Amino acid sequence: MNAAMTFWAVCLATLTLNAGAQETQPSTAEETQPAVAGAGSAMPPLVARPCKPGACPFAGQSVTVLMNREPRAGALGEVKAEFEAATGATLNLVQVPFQEFFPTFMSDLTNARGRYDAAYAPSWWLGELVSGGHLVAYDKYYADPRFPKWDIDQVLAGPRRLLSYGGRRYMVANDHDGQVMFYRRDLLADPQHRRAFAARFGYELDVPSTWKQFRDVAEYFNGKDLNGDGVPDYGVSMYLELGVQGMFHFMSFSAPFVIGPRNPNLYWFDPATMKPLIDSPGHVRALEELVELSRFGPKEMLQWDLVKTWGLFLSGRAALAFSWGDLAGMAQDPPSQVRGRTGSAPMPGTTAYYSIPSRRWISTGTPNRVGNTTGASWAGVISKYSRAPEAAYYLFALMATREKSQVYAVRGWDGIDPGRTFHFLPPDGMGHLETYVTAGWDEADVRDYLRACFLNLSNPLQLPYLRIPGAYSYWQVLDVHLAAAAAGQLDPAAALKAATVDFEEITIRLGRESQRRAYLSSLGLSR
Repeated sequence: MNAAMTFWAVCLATLTLNAGAQETQPSTAEETQPAVAGAGSAMPPLVARPCKPGACPFAGQSVTVLMNREPRAGALGEVKAEFEAATGATLNLVQVPFQEFFPTFMSDLTNARGRYDAAYAPSWWLGELVSGGHLVAYDKYYADPRFPKWDIDQVLAGPRRLLSYGGRRYMVANDHDGQVMFYRRDLLADPQHRRAFAARFGYELDVPSTWKQFRDVAEYFNGKDLNGDGVPDYGVSMYLELGVQGMFHFMSFSAPFVIGPRNPNLYWFDPATMKPLIDSPGHVRALEELVELSRFGPKEMLQWDLVKTWGLFLSGRAALAFSWGDLAGMAQDPPSQVRGRTGSAPMPGTTAYYSIPSRRWISTGTPNRVGNTTGASWAGVISKYSRAPEAAYYLFALMATREKSQVYAVRGWDGIDPGRTFHFLPPDGMGHLETYVTAGWDEADVRDYLRACFLNLSNPLQLPYLRIPGAYSYWQVLDVHLAAAAAGQLDPAAALKAATVDFEEITIRLGRESQRRAYLSSLGLSR
């Protein structure tokens, strides 16, 4: 995810983080443990052995990693002491606020300063960084026995596409973002609710498989007391705040309205012309239904950040949500009120999608569900100007090892979500239930969660991930217009039409032909 924080982490961040860039160097792994028991307290084992004096592979080198600000530097801070003992190198972690992260790294790259050897980066940067010739591909390091071993083929197909660009590997597997649906299992199983729902809507209450069913379930539970405190609660908790990450939720929500068997790729642009497609009838209908859905949550959601959105569900005050997998991990830890009651499923689908190539709606016999890798999928990239590229790769490869990654995926606070075969339970993968139960997961919760993530990331139909120069600029202007629609300032069609105008301006500014070439590369299509 992009900003995974449990309640303890939010408090910790408020107390300890200062404004501006800072270097974070916790002295031991124990210092990074969360202050609560449960899944979040799981600690990864030591994997790399300390090197012997005089035989340290990167003795005297210094690796400086630029990263988004996280409490105690997240998983990178946790592995610092082990990395230094194994390599003889010094690890410096420079944390900056999210808004400063990309411009800080790009300034260093475009000026060839080499202040930062690497960055713990989101996947949407990759097109910009590769197009500018700013990164070191790690293909030559991957099979080298000097480095910790990890297996790229164990990454599921959806997130594995994000690790490479133009046929070369640049991002070392770490976080595997994707959004899924969350629901209150106890509410959907309650006999009284099931009878009342069937009487009202004419069909059985069950886990929604379409967005229409999701909307009906949200409407039914909205205004009911869902946690026994005598106060009316809500059908859905959604993230609609302008200027942060709200546009990600629209992407995942809208995917099955646009992407389908006859249109597996066309969502953002026409690859022949770079004409924006974001105002297609499928996108418009999706936004109309998303705005309608927002009526069944608190009005304050328009100003809510992600933590508040998660908090409503974790406090037992919402029946439904859709978000990143971090929410399932945080549901296992105090002060969550929904441990053992949190069901998960792939994002709902639609019964028809608008095929952009065919210019018509196509009905589907079964729900049209589309997988997504929505989010950052944080991973390491190495600067072309690094003075210690091999040491930097060693760091990211160490974090990518199975032993580390198994534990990262158990926790909610580190923002690292599952996406590799050993994260999932049989028959989907080779993971072990006891890994999660021992760490504090409820068995039913984790079975649902892992199944949902696996089905999402292994779905042959995937929402195309935008990885071209200016990707975040496109998303930011989309976010502005989505917020205007959610607030009732523009109707959905007008909002998306305005977004296409802004998309065109960005494309013209960056160069239509160069953007087209980058877009084709990002989709793995020929030029």
